[in-house]
Amino acid sequence: MKQIVVLDGYALNPGDLSWDGLKALGNVTIYDRTPEELVVERARDAEIVLTNKSILNAASIAALPKLEYIGVIATGYNVVDIAAAKERGIPVTNVPAYSTAAVAQLTFALILELCHHAGAHSVAVHQGRWSSSKDFSFWDFPLVELEGKTLGIVGLGQIGQAVARIGLAFGMQVIAHHKHPERDKMEGVRFVDLAACFKEADVVSLHTPMSAANKEFVNAALLDTMKRSAFLINTSRGGLINEADLEAALRSGRIAGAGVDVLSTEPPAADNPLLGAPNIVITPHIAWATSAARGRLLSAVVDNLDAFLSGRAKNVVNS
Repeated sequence: MKQIVVLDGYALNPGDLSWDGLKALGNVTIYDRTPEELVVERARDAEIVLTNKSILNAASIAALPKLEYIGVIATGYNVVDIAAAKERGIPVTNVPAYSTAAVAQLTFALILELCHHAGAHSVAVHQGRWSSSKDFSFWDFPLVELEGKTLGIVGLGQIGQAVARIGLAFGMQVIAHHKHPERDKMEGVRFVDLAACFKEADVVSLHTPMSAANKEFVNAALLDTMKRSAFLINTSRGGLINEADLEAALRSGRIAGAGVDVLSTEPPAADNPLLGAPNIVITPHIAWATSAARGRLLSAVVDNLDAFLSGRAKNVVNS
């Protein structure tokens, strides 16, 4: 049987899912986490390596002579040097679209938290503020209604489309900046250029892959075009935003708030400027991590490997 090594299985499966489907395909060794300096040592005898965030660079791939297949336990595959793998004839697979519903759901969780500050108000109630109030109701922040507001989406792929559907259900006007407007046209969505998306929207939500071309494209100049009452949401990649510029925009009141599930470095350094910024909700990269989404991810990882072992590889990103 094939020797299968999972370099970092804990985030995918901290214990609530079953590895049995994978174990049916070979002899499996699962590590919770693997630092870069231990990748070669742990994968030395493996024909199959599965990784989420553990890096497989050109040097480590060259040092693994038995390696036949790399499965990425995610949609993004930048942790693997796919060119080096291709040169060795090693297919690299990923898992597209497993978390669409979950990411769209958290996107609106962030938006709604900025609109009603439900968490902060709950804390106030538990601290006795309501019990001691002279009135039947109180609120500590402006409360925002979404109906009639404009939702601007950057990237109208599968997740962007799911977010658009939720926005339309809330009665929002939806605009989008997207590379392929004709291919992905959607009823109720008006396509605009990037400048108009940021200028017109009451909520801007990022759903675009990160590349060298768009790194930190959300910067001071672009933030300065937004409405002072607008919110910025990022459940895509932290590197899309210049974090110092966003912190400055929040601190100055240039925009009303932000909600992010991703940061430029994860876990973030203690001095990340957004950690001390006002009017921002930060969640620890959890949009993908519902039990249902992780179950789909694990099932797809197993299916990808089974397809490879059966001679019909699929979801190969370096073919």
